[in-house]
Amino acid sequence: MKRWGVLIGFLVVALLLTAGIYMAGRDPGFTRAIPSPLIGKPAPAFALPDLLVAGNTVSPADYLGKVWLLNVWGSWCPECWKEHGYLATLSREHGVLIVGLNWRDEREDALNMLRRAGNPYAAIAVDPHSNAAVDWGVYGAPESFVVDKQGVIRRKFVGAISPQVWATDLGPLLKQLAAEN
Repeated sequence: MKRWGVLIGFLVVALLLTAGIYMAGRDPGFTRAIPSPLIGKPAPAFALPDLLVAGNTVSPADYLGKVWLLNVWGSWCPECWKEHGYLATLSREHGVLIVGLNWRDEREDALNMLRRAGNPYAAIAVDPHSNAAVDWGVYGAPESFVVDKQGVIRRKFVGAISPQVWATDLGPLLKQLAAEN
């Protein structure tokens, strides 16, 4: 009788897993629609070393009055490599202000990635010990946050930003926020 219970339990778990995979496949936003308690609240403060300019720091306060995107990335992250080229397009062709948060990375590895794939960032904060990432509610990379002119987080997006995500979600939001006073 115990074997039947184990078998039924296994089948229930397998069914739930299959349903989740099916839903994720049908809706690309399914796995990315993770709510954040920070939406509508001021962006958590940090002052972290700048990856590219020794002695400088990067802080959200530097971008008050501007609409910007905080992009959490690491050279160890395959999805970050996947989205990196599109971030460069957004920065170069659409004028999107992107600030990088290089997370849990080795400095030389991050610099090598930028040398190989280009640099879409206006500035890059270095967070090797997750000090800022914890405050921002980061649990994986890539993750991106839309921050408005008042320094308030308006959207969190989990995963690689693609042309479809930009066209249907993040792009319209940034355009709307840029038009606001």
